[in-house]
Amino acid sequence: MGEKSGWQLSDNAPESYERYVVPYILGPWTPILVEMAALQRGERVIDLACGTGVVARLAAQKVGPTGQVTGLDLNTNMLAFARELPQPSGALITWIKGNALAMDFPDASFDVILCQQGLQFFSEKLTALREMHRVLVPGGRLLFSVWKTVSPYSIAVGTALERYVGVEAAVRYRTARVALDAEELRNFLVVAGFVDVHIYPSAMTVRLPPVEAFVLNHLASTPVAGVVAALSEEVRAALAKEVSMVLQSYADGEGVSVPDETNIAMAHK
Repeated sequence: MGEKSGWQLSDNAPESYERYVVPYILGPWTPILVEMAALQRGERVIDLACGTGVVARLAAQKVGPTGQVTGLDLNTNMLAFARELPQPSGALITWIKGNALAMDFPDASFDVILCQQGLQFFSEKLTALREMHRVLVPGGRLLFSVWKTVSPYSIAVGTALERYVGVEAAVRYRTARVALDAEELRNFLVVAGFVDVHIYPSAMTVRLPPVEAFVLNHLASTPVAGVVAALSEEVRAALAKEVSMVLQSYADGEGVSVPDETNIAMAHK
């Protein structure tokens, strides 16, 4: 994940990202995106803004040993952590540091492009989409997801950050949850040259573990990790408690179950 947005993570953040963001925030959506791509054996797939590679690893299983999967991200620490994770069965994954706005691949290099919650980080979205169009084979397909709404959990965290850390930290955190309108996504894709454009809204209930502990671990996997860690123990506890209190109406056993929504865009070259 990341681009010219400031969504760059510290040395230890990718481990927290894999432990807390992947299983609870992004991971539940991954099978939906990959299944919609209907990947075939032998296809060449690139996972843009791949982070620690949750999409790439599932894609590798789908395309099999004759396929090819590339994970591309600007964040060196994310890629280093991705390389250390066990290689899944299926295609060997190649991890590459690169910029989605100017990919170092020849024209028509991939059959499928996948991007889970990455487009909102690209400083020039139309440039990125045109670049995706360039590296796809004729008839190739692009599938990406972008949040449709801001979840109650993310709203609560952003508000608590603004109160206990400051506006700048809250703005940096909220970058990850920018929700883009379906018509805006459609227009971007059409202008970039894609055809057969469809936007599919998807919703689910996401279950999070006990919030007071989870929120601080989650924030340790974001670009605000440093400023949150620098807070006193009392202030950190107050921040976490506020998020937990706000989400009381979503209580589910020891954790919470919160609604979440995303748009999945599908288009062809």
